[in-house]
Amino acid sequence: MTEKTPIIDVKDLRIRYGAHEAVHGVSFSIVRNEIFSIIGPAQSGKTSILRCLNRTLDFVANVTVSGSVCIDNDDVLKARDVFGLRRKIGMVAPLPVGLPLSIYENVAFAPRCSGLNAKDELDALVEKCLKQAALWYEVKDRLNSLGTALSGGQQQRLTIARALSHQPDILCLDEFSIAIDPVTTMRIEDVLKELKHEITIILVTNLTQQARRLADHTMFLWKGGIVEIDRTEVMFSEMPARRETYEYVNGIFG
Repeated sequence: MTEKTPIIDVKDLRIRYGAHEAVHGVSFSIVRNEIFSIIGPAQSGKTSILRCLNRTLDFVANVTVSGSVCIDNDDVLKARDVFGLRRKIGMVAPLPVGLPLSIYENVAFAPRCSGLNAKDELDALVEKCLKQAALWYEVKDRLNSLGTALSGGQQQRLTIARALSHQPDILCLDEFSIAIDPVTTMRIEDVLKELKHEITIILVTNLTQQARRLADHTMFLWKGGIVEIDRTEVMFSEMPARRETYEYVNGIFG
C-alpha cells in the first residue's frame, strides 16, 4: 500500500467472541502521520479492531484474539506493560464520557496519574491539549467549571483533549460525530487535519463522506473481512478495485 515504514502492522488478525468469529484474518498497515479511515456496515468488525490496538478487548469476557498487531515493531498482543501501551494510544468513543471533574482536571487527570504534578507544566499541557481540541478559547475563563456541564459538542472536544493529554503516538476515534451537530463535526474535522502532522489518526466512521474528506488511506470492512484498502481518492473514484466498494461508498448498499 505504501513504501513508508508503518507505525502499525497487523497480520492475520482474528477476533472471536465465543464461537463467533467477528474478524477473519485481516492484514493491513498504517504509516505514521496519516489519517487512516475504517468504513463498513454495522457488525463489520471496525470497533473490535480499534479495541484490539489498545487491549481494551481484554475487558470483554470470552474473547479470543490471534495473529499479530505490531506498533513500532512491538506486538501489542504480547505486551506486558498494557498501561504503557494505552498511554501511547488515545481513544475517543462515540459518545462523550466526561469525568465528574472540572474542565481542567479532566485534562490533567491522566498526566497526574503518570506522575506529572508541577503546576506550571500541568497548566501548559492543559492549555496545549484544549487548543489542539479547538476548545481553549471557549473555556479558558471557566476551567474550574464542571466538564460534564458543557454542551455535547464541547464535551466531545474535551474528550479529545483528554485523549491527547498523555501525548499519545496514535489517536483512535470511533464514530466521534455520532451525537454532535454538523458544525461541531466540521470543527473537529479541522482539528484532525492539523493533528495528523503530530500523531497518527485512525478514524472509524459510518459516514463515508467523512472518510472521503479526511483520510489519506481507507479500509473497507464487510462481514469481518477486508474488501479493499487503498488511497482514499482511489476508493471513492469511479473505478475502485472492487465493485462492492463502489456500491458501498455511493450508498447503493450498507
